[in-house]
Amino acid sequence: MTVSTQGLHIRTGSRIVSETVELLSSMRFSISLLTVICIASVIGTVVKQHEPFNNYVNQFGPFWADVFASAHLTSVYSAWWFLLILAFLVVSTSLCIARNTPKILTDFKVYKENIREQSLKAFPHRAESTLVETPQAAANRIGQTLLGSGWRVKLQSRDTPQGQGWMVAAKTGAANKIGYIAAHSAIVLVCIGGLLDGDLMVRAQTWFNGKSAFTGGGLIADVPAQHRLSSSNPTFRANLLVTEGTTASTAILAQPTGVLLQDLPFSVELKKFIVEYYETGMPKLFASDIVITDFETGEKKEARVEVNHPASHRGINIYQSSFDDGGSRVKLQAVPLNRPTRPFEIEGTIGGSSALSNGDDKLVLEYTGLRTINVENFAGVNPAAAGVDVRKVDLRSSIESRLGSGHKTTTEKTLRNVGPSITYKLRDAAGQAVEYHNYMLPMEIEGARMYLLGLRETPSEPFRYLRIPVDENDSMDGFVRLRAALDDPQMRELAVRRYAVSAVEDGRPELAEALVASATRALALFAGVEPAAQITPVANAPATKPPVQGGLQAVSNFLENNVPQAERERASEVLVRILNGTLFELLQISRERAGLAPVERNDATQQFMTQAVISLSDTFFYPAPMTFQLKDFTHVQASVFQVARAPGQNIVYLGCLLLIVGVFAMLYVRERRLWVWLAPSADQSSTATMALSSNRKTMEADREFEVLKTQLLKVPA
Repeated sequence: MTVSTQGLHIRTGSRIVSETVELLSSMRFSISLLTVICIASVIGTVVKQHEPFNNYVNQFGPFWADVFASAHLTSVYSAWWFLLILAFLVVSTSLCIARNTPKILTDFKVYKENIREQSLKAFPHRAESTLVETPQAAANRIGQTLLGSGWRVKLQSRDTPQGQGWMVAAKTGAANKIGYIAAHSAIVLVCIGGLLDGDLMVRAQTWFNGKSAFTGGGLIADVPAQHRLSSSNPTFRANLLVTEGTTASTAILAQPTGVLLQDLPFSVELKKFIVEYYETGMPKLFASDIVITDFETGEKKEARVEVNHPASHRGINIYQSSFDDGGSRVKLQAVPLNRPTRPFEIEGTIGGSSALSNGDDKLVLEYTGLRTINVENFAGVNPAAAGVDVRKVDLRSSIESRLGSGHKTTTEKTLRNVGPSITYKLRDAAGQAVEYHNYMLPMEIEGARMYLLGLRETPSEPFRYLRIPVDENDSMDGFVRLRAALDDPQMRELAVRRYAVSAVEDGRPELAEALVASATRALALFAGVEPAAQITPVANAPATKPPVQGGLQAVSNFLENNVPQAERERASEVLVRILNGTLFELLQISRERAGLAPVERNDATQQFMTQAVISLSDTFFYPAPMTFQLKDFTHVQASVFQVARAPGQNIVYLGCLLLIVGVFAMLYVRERRLWVWLAPSADQSSTATMALSSNRKTMEADREFEVLKTQLLKVPA
């Protein structure tokens, strides 16, 4: 039997129906469908699936994001066209099986013993010999020999003009054709299993059973019935979040336009969640001790669910998917940064929110995440080498390092657990939100201890970190006092006067007044209170950058807009030296107002001022008037389970088994047929003509024919 690429031809009065059936059952159509499925699978691997739409906009741009969404390339495996292709592949492969299976089954029974003698001489493997025995005796001997070698044999007697002749027809390797049936059946079973375990059944209920996705909020118990799937739903795959000490019995199926609720025939109580970490901070084990309570029988069953070790009840498997926060309580301290704000404490729950108000400014504080362990790549350097004189601050490098990565260093990185962190969002009245990530404890980076305050505008961006140096008490109070003093005009004026007195010798009042004017201008620019209209460009020095609110960038823009390029480097050194001197005096004044002793001029103070100048400049780019520091928390764990009723799973397993059997049979089992025609001759002898047919031309077939020729025809090799 030969396998044709043509399809099944049926007799019908309609030509369209006949040609459609022929196309669907043809091998070329099946191969085309497999090609499209392979291409779609590649797309589903390259393009991240089920991401928020904004992530695709940021990655591919608005145009291509719309194209991908319209073609469902962001959810390939649940797209209607992908499921339709699978259905067509099932139909096409089933028709191929229906077309070829009767021929294969018929071929199992046929020995083709009626083949003519002249046809045997046309085979590539053929031989002739004269045997000193009658045709019947030779046929019996050859048949017994072949039977002993595993061949199936049929003998046929024929009348010839010379007397009675015998045809020996034998075959072996018929399992090769079984491989064809098994492999094609495997494709059908795998596709059917995939369709059953996909969301086809869920979609069918939304199409024909009045179910719709839920887009609102509130309690799960209050969700109407049209958004719920029955516990008898034949197939589903959903997520179930259970907090320690609580019970849940309703899982969530994510849909493109909302969610569907899947009621379970049992409840799951999380007794304890266990998590262990590697040194890198990645979890090496997370498991859940649960109690399953059956609603019908009231039976309670304890089980432990681990990764790759699910629990099962009533045909529903419970897999350990991940873990999450279960509503931890946090206490935050509001710390003013770039705007006069009174500090205050606020408490909330992860997943909840709090309303904030400051006059006309309305903000919503959303508590989005708490991490008790954070392993980051940090490296330290020699603290003595890190203590740089503040008078030697490099303006350009200071600006370029603005709001850099929180763990960006110039030395080799090492792993370190830096303690808990809080993630929250501040959402304005227009609904725009900025996400923040603050570490609870200070950490040492390149020899200096500092707090890291992270922020990002979109989830696709990495966090950028503002570094706040700690004071002698390992807190950020010293920096906060300095930042508040920078906003106070009287304290700025006093700091300028003190700096002028310390920097100018007695008896030179004109120089002191000039220094006061320069220091006042520098500090006003840095504090962001120097109006842009007061900056008058000098001749031949066109404006190159727009004015900014404050910080080192404002000082840099002032120099570029008002100082000729030839004098800019010297002016920069002078202006930065004056700025650092006045900021140091401002620090001393802020400590006096707080009732603290003045700081000494030592390496630690120089190190603090070096980072403080950069951090003060960075605060002008911080989008919120305050930051929230984690003061205390009560951690509550939650386990995320995947609950699945997958009737197609066993079908897929059977399909995989058949695929292995089929591929093995087609690749490693050779179908061979052998014919030996024994014609009578004189003196009780016979003339033998032998031919061998194989479905594959191999060297092994050549060697086998030589062995058979020696055994059956007694022809020397």
